[in-house]
Amino acid sequence: MYSRIWQHRYVLLGVAGLFVLQALGLWWLGQPALCTCGYIKLWEGVVASPGNSQHLSDWYTFSHVIHGLLFPKLSGARRLVLAVGVEVGWELLENTPMVIEHYREQALAHGYTGDSILNSLSDTASMMLGFGAARVLPVWASIGVGLGLEATSLLFIKDSLALNVLNLVHRFDFIDRWQGR
Repeated sequence: MYSRIWQHRYVLLGVAGLFVLQALGLWWLGQPALCTCGYIKLWEGVVASPGNSQHLSDWYTFSHVIHGLLFPKLSGARRLVLAVGVEVGWELLENTPMVIEHYREQALAHGYTGDSILNSLSDTASMMLGFGAARVLPVWASIGVGLGLEATSLLFIKDSLALNVLNLVHRFDFIDRWQGR
């Protein structure tokens, strides 16, 4: 019992340390702590706005929940640290000048400046929500939730995790045309 309590403390310390690493890494990359607009919103629903990726959540939060769903049935608290580490690595890579510039070439990301530190940390917390859901849901339900989140994003903003991955690998003109640019 006593060793189990220490194990959970180490996991909490590991996750907290990764959050600090993420915040410091983003600060080093020049990302603002908060939206430069001067206020914090719970939800930014306009993709082509300067507030996108700057507040607590936005349409791309769905893709971060899906990131967590991609870890189905991983047991053990240490695996959470692994999943958070992968997400933190992605968040840091996503906010490098090279990737930001690549995103700007896509139809929906013109003017994209990267994530605020608050938004990025919230994205990692959203991944943890998906990770927790994947641990308790049957695999078929996790797949259903992921597909539902993808379909919702496609329906409302013509973008999704799958399209982001495709466009990160290779930009497709037909996707740009469909998204309205």
